[in-house]
Amino acid sequence: MFKTLGILGTGNMGRAIASGLVRSGLMQGNQVYLYNLHPEKAQRLADELGAVRVDSAKELLERSEAVILAVKPFIMPGVLEEIKPYTSGKIMVSIAAGLTLSRLAAAMPEQTKIVRVMPNTPAMVGEGMSALTFNTYLTEAEKEAVVAIFRSFGKAEVVEERLIDAVCGLSGSGPAFVYMFIEALADAGVREGMFRPMAYTFAAQTVLGAAKMVLETGEHPGKLKDDVCSPGGTTIEAVKSLEENGFRAAAMNAVIVSAEKNKTL
Repeated sequence: MFKTLGILGTGNMGRAIASGLVRSGLMQGNQVYLYNLHPEKAQRLADELGAVRVDSAKELLERSEAVILAVKPFIMPGVLEEIKPYTSGKIMVSIAAGLTLSRLAAAMPEQTKIVRVMPNTPAMVGEGMSALTFNTYLTEAEKEAVVAIFRSFGKAEVVEERLIDAVCGLSGSGPAFVYMFIEALADAGVREGMFRPMAYTFAAQTVLGAAKMVLETGEHPGKLKDDVCSPGGTTIEAVKSLEENGFRAAAMNAVIVSAEKNKTL
């Protein structure tokens, strides 16, 4: 693992990464350096984790072995221009959607070690799903260290860069689709007489439990669905309704259009 790590940007994802690292014990707070354009935001997180707030992007780069660029894509060009003189010899990790390894490399010194990552917001509760891809300059040990960072707050897998757009559509945007599904389930529960707080609890726990069944049993989702569908029962009747209303096609199309949008960022 790195002796020091810098996080540039302390919004939702920067906070999730820093919190995961420290709370998992992977790194100590005093090994993590934080910088935000708004110092008070970085200071609040530093106080919470025992991390170190720095006063500039230059200082962050100078004090860190590796740096995670946790800023929005539209902010990234200005950030890259500012930090370019200080990136030599550093491992630079970008979580900005749409920015390819080649585009990142064009804004940094030649042979900079670059990692492109697509995480998602459930990282904030320790259940993130991240995909990582590397340029050719990192060693195997360095790759393992970066993967360990993202596994400290969920699951992480190394993928070919060509799959990052698919990852964006599936796990990057996917939480929003699931929240909509939970909301719809709860609305139906309210329609049938439940109070709304109860309906949200039942809906969210149902989604959580079903997801754990997929991950922990290793069974195909279709088989698990079949296990719930008794002959002539309530569930198969509901599944028929979902199929008639284009449920699967709508979900597939949502992932596809998100992936396509990521290609144009």
